[in-house]
Amino acid sequence: MLITLIQKEMMHHILSVRFVALLVMCLLLVPLTLHINYRNYLQNRVNYKESLKLSTAEAEEKPPDAPDPDTEVSKLFLEPTPLSVFAKGLEESLPSYLGMTRNGVKQGSMSLGEAPLSSALGNLDFLFVVSTVFSLLALLFTFDAVAGEREAGTLRITLSNALPRDLFLWSKLMGGYIVFVVPFLVAFLLGLLLLVSQGFPLGESGIFLRVLSLTLVSLLYISVFFAIGTVISTYLDNSKTALIVAFTVWVLAVLIAPRAGFLTAKLIAPTRAIQSVYMEKTAIRNNLNAEKDQVVVGKIIETLGTSINFNEDMEKIKEIRAPIDAEYRQKFQEQVNKVEREYQREKKRQESVGETLSRITPTSSLIYLAMNLAETGKIKRNTYFQMGTRYYTLLEEEYFSEIADDQFATMARFTSSQPSEPKKLAPPPDMAETALPETLRHSIVDLLLLCFLAVVLTTIAFLKFFSLDI
Repeated sequence: MLITLIQKEMMHHILSVRFVALLVMCLLLVPLTLHINYRNYLQNRVNYKESLKLSTAEAEEKPPDAPDPDTEVSKLFLEPTPLSVFAKGLEESLPSYLGMTRNGVKQGSMSLGEAPLSSALGNLDFLFVVSTVFSLLALLFTFDAVAGEREAGTLRITLSNALPRDLFLWSKLMGGYIVFVVPFLVAFLLGLLLLVSQGFPLGESGIFLRVLSLTLVSLLYISVFFAIGTVISTYLDNSKTALIVAFTVWVLAVLIAPRAGFLTAKLIAPTRAIQSVYMEKTAIRNNLNAEKDQVVVGKIIETLGTSINFNEDMEKIKEIRAPIDAEYRQKFQEQVNKVEREYQREKKRQESVGETLSRITPTSSLIYLAMNLAETGKIKRNTYFQMGTRYYTLLEEEYFSEIADDQFATMARFTSSQPSEPKKLAPPPDMAETALPETLRHSIVDLLLLCFLAVVLTTIAFLKFFSLDI
């Protein structure tokens, strides 16, 4: 009996206008967005390689030699990921490179700076299509599942034939869901075939498993909105009212709530701009350098007197300066680390509050989970900045710590008859990749929230339908 009811429900949807709209959306949007974003990824890949080549050539042509504190002696570039064709995520808003200076890590130009007008309109990618377009279509498929039949009077006739209510509602859910996901999966498969024909590395195990996981998560998200539509339909007996309520819920859940969470977080937990933090670090270095100059001059005059022969006394000057350099280098690191810790704590608190508030809607959970699976989310961003911090620490130990700024060090560089050999810097490290199990572990909260909502909302729909007075 259930199979017959499901077939009847499927035919009802297939013969409706909404199925035509779904089919058109699937066949146009999914392959088209995948194709456009893959071409964009290929261009970003070319830009990345050219930037890397240019940076390497500049380093070989003009090696760093006691640079200014704001000079970038090396750069760690952000490599674009092929999975960005599914979800651009944070990739376009991250700095294209992290520049290593003696004042700390300086963020390079951002991709958004190249096209601020287009970025204001948002991204059109697979994640946007699923989270925005298909969530609305899912509600359109279910808003009148029960309300429409109650309004038409067919529900009373159907249930008068000793048909169990659970079978009736399951047939509504399963029939509509099957009709919905089949065109979606077919269009997605066509999009993947189009990508593979253009050279997309789908055959790689890491990428294939992530694409498969992204597909399953999308199906789970669609099921959540099917459950939401069914709940609305069981609580209302008028299809027009149900449509208005369903559209209102969609606007709140998809368009408003995810953004409102972070707007509220900025009021609850404000933070400073990264530029102000960098300027604060620069001011700390300048103040400490001025203080160190006075100490060094005083110590040298106290030891050697006012008559100094730089050619003869250089070794003595170095011995006097060495412990003072070490002391002020330690002071600089302690003060800079304190500023950085405070900034990271502020930023982490604001982001944590925003994430928590935005998770009131399933759309936010889908976005966070999908971005992590596509390697364009929070995990990739944190890994990128952590790699930059580790690279800076390495340069600090091997290169920056050997540079002094006081006037005697400057005089020594200018009066030296033999110019110092430029130091060969350690190359930037390769970006560490996060394994899929680790990604799922980081995203377990969002995955469980989607599963929880799907189960709870479906249960609410059944409980209401069982108690419904037909």
